[in-house]
Amino acid sequence: MAKGDDAVARKRNKATRKKLRSKSGDSSSVSARVAAIIASKKRRMSGKRRQCQGMCFSLPTPDDPYNDRHGKKDLNKDTKASPSKGSKREFPKEKSTSAPNGTLRDVGREKVLSSKEGSGDILTSGHLAKRRKTGPERTKIYANVKGGVQGFQEEDSESSISPSKFLILCLNAIENALYHDSIKRINKPLFADTWGIEFLKCYSSGKDILDTSGLSSTDEKIAWVVSSAADSIARKEKEGLTFSSPYLLFLVSTQEKATQVRSMCKPLKALGVHTVSIHPGASLDHQIQGLKSCEPEFLVSTPERLLELVEMQAIDISGVSLLVVDGLESLSRGGYLDMTRSIRKSISSKLHTIVFSDSFSYADVPVVQSLLGGPIQRLSLNTSVACQSACIIQSINFYTSEEEKLSKVIQALNRANGSQLCPQPLKMLFILGKECNVDELAAAVKSKGHDIVAGALCGVPKINNSKVDGRLRPVVAKIGIEQINTTDLGNYESIFILCAFPPIDKYVQILTGMARHTVNGVLHSFISRDEALVAGSLVEILEQCGQDVPETVRNLSLAQGSSQS
Repeated sequence: MAKGDDAVARKRNKATRKKLRSKSGDSSSVSARVAAIIASKKRRMSGKRRQCQGMCFSLPTPDDPYNDRHGKKDLNKDTKASPSKGSKREFPKEKSTSAPNGTLRDVGREKVLSSKEGSGDILTSGHLAKRRKTGPERTKIYANVKGGVQGFQEEDSESSISPSKFLILCLNAIENALYHDSIKRINKPLFADTWGIEFLKCYSSGKDILDTSGLSSTDEKIAWVVSSAADSIARKEKEGLTFSSPYLLFLVSTQEKATQVRSMCKPLKALGVHTVSIHPGASLDHQIQGLKSCEPEFLVSTPERLLELVEMQAIDISGVSLLVVDGLESLSRGGYLDMTRSIRKSISSKLHTIVFSDSFSYADVPVVQSLLGGPIQRLSLNTSVACQSACIIQSINFYTSEEEKLSKVIQALNRANGSQLCPQPLKMLFILGKECNVDELAAAVKSKGHDIVAGALCGVPKINNSKVDGRLRPVVAKIGIEQINTTDLGNYESIFILCAFPPIDKYVQILTGMARHTVNGVLHSFISRDEALVAGSLVEILEQCGQDVPETVRNLSLAQGSSQS
């Protein structure tokens, strides 16, 4: 069969190419590397690329901001649907009306409202365009979200320990802003901050947090708090939930502190988080008008001005999910402690609270107890006894005989049961020594409605359902002094050291151990003249912790010091 013209031409061209390749001195020959570059260029120009080249030459789009699909269309979903599963964009500029929450989010330009007198940066908001009011759907969704950040984190605490992409994005935005600021600088990357890593562990647990580092919030601490709050909002909005009240309320004592916190939140404006700062530096009418035109996610305020706005119904804080109280000592100096407690009572939702305590005064303990309810997470990189045991009451009892000691134990039990404000009885633990008469102690305690059970009961004592004098009486757990290393002391609000007064390092171990998860703890210890050697160290610890030193213990310390001299 005769060959066609195309077959003849292909054979002729093949022979010609073979002849050209055989000529080693021909200038048209190229190396393998150059040939690969030419072939790659031809593929790009023709639109045919290898899979590995997709990220190099395709650009991100609003539907695929992280380029997870490498420029390919998602054939499994409608083009109007929400971003793909791989997309990590948490704050879209606009949500379609078919979204679950049925709302629109419009990321507007930042706008600064200054008073007529010319004072700028008094009320600042990253989003002052009034958002569309929603119908009954929003009310229903908000009722489900009133649980706030705590309810979410309790369900997903383990997966929340590792930082999300959006949390890292927020930290990087703040860090870049600080590096470009000629005044504020940070010593190391925010993501490598030791405090921040520990904070993320505590925040992910869903429990209230008490920071007892001895300082108010720093730039690094504020950055981690606001970034974590923004990440929580992103997770909630990804589930289709919305908020009618500010999500984060950051209480400060001065206008200068409010400006510092506002400046740390400002870089998050581009990510859809809008912050308003209110304080007495501007007229009240000016701030009321500003709040009517926006719905901020973050609210930074002094207690005095916030209460004025709440009383005038200019702002609703009943649904706040995260409350940050910055600096008890500074709030105390400004006379804001009672106002802070009033603000806390105005929040009706299930609240997650963070308190930065820069004071270890005994007078501030009731304030902390009113702000933090239930088990807490104590966060402090300061290893001093005062920081590790803040808010724990140390009750030192001096006795001269075993009968007097037993009598004081019973009195302490009665005070503990009589002073408790919660309906559930306190969790109590007795630490005994070999010299203790357990039978006599058990008989005396049982006469008051308590039972003593050996062992720590897996760390949580059971509750006795019987009532004495109209109050529930708990089962009291007992352990030996040698078992404190294997017992989680943080589960108990009231601990009695009934053995001979332990060495001061053991006492500190018990004190700091029970302080990890409570601010309502009381440590009862009993000392006699035979244990005067530890009186001097005990006085130092009480003074460091800002607690009153009993006169008998101080005299015992002075007598021991004079005898040694």
